[in-house]
Amino acid sequence: MRKKLGWIVLITLLLAVGSVIFWLASASAPMPEAVDLLKSSALVQVEQGEWLVFRPTQTQPETGFIFYPGAKVEPEAYAPFAQAIAEQGYLVVITTMPFNLAVFSPGKAAEVIQAFPEITAWAIGGHSLGGSIACMFAFDNPGLAQGLVLWASYPASGQNLVDSGLKVVSIAGSRDSLSTPAKVKESLALLPADTRYVEIEGGNHAQFGWYGAQAGDSTAEISREAQQDQVVNTTVDLLALIGR
Repeated sequence: MRKKLGWIVLITLLLAVGSVIFWLASASAPMPEAVDLLKSSALVQVEQGEWLVFRPTQTQPETGFIFYPGAKVEPEAYAPFAQAIAEQGYLVVITTMPFNLAVFSPGKAAEVIQAFPEITAWAIGGHSLGGSIACMFAFDNPGLAQGLVLWASYPASGQNLVDSGLKVVSIAGSRDSLSTPAKVKESLALLPADTRYVEIEGGNHAQFGWYGAQAGDSTAEISREAQQDQVVNTTVDLLALIGR
């Protein structure tokens, strides 16, 4: 009987470990539209290596944007946003993360900043959990970034950035059932007083990227392209502000 119980415990443990490994290894893949924009164009040079780098070809950028992907979302899913921002003259670096979870490498932005000494002004940001970890980086590394861009995201309760000196924009979707507008607005108390809050009417959580639908989210009432346009324009406004 004892031997049988031992086998049951072992099998249960193996199943539990297998489930964790499967969860860590799985992630939301980029839609075909995103994959298509992983190629260089006349306006943007794309480099795929340690990070995804989108570099404008018509100008030498002095302002950069470091982006942390959302939890369990492959970084390539944000390529359309990065292409559109880079076309406006800004360097965009989408970081890769262990197991596609920014929480496992919150300091990744420091490596990016060191790798591009020609960039004189940086904004860091991200989507959902990625944005929260970007807040953690900004909180732990004052002065390394001048701007903070939050897409359907907000800082943790212990990360008070009110006096950080950062220029911040916080973007929410009115149909987001995960990072709800109420949660995002509540978090504004942890951000500088001049933080710009933008709510995209009809936008949801998953349309801050190109990876398809997301469990628990509400159906968007605008197209993914329309939501992307508003996110990109608002982000570029922040980049222009810190680049002055």
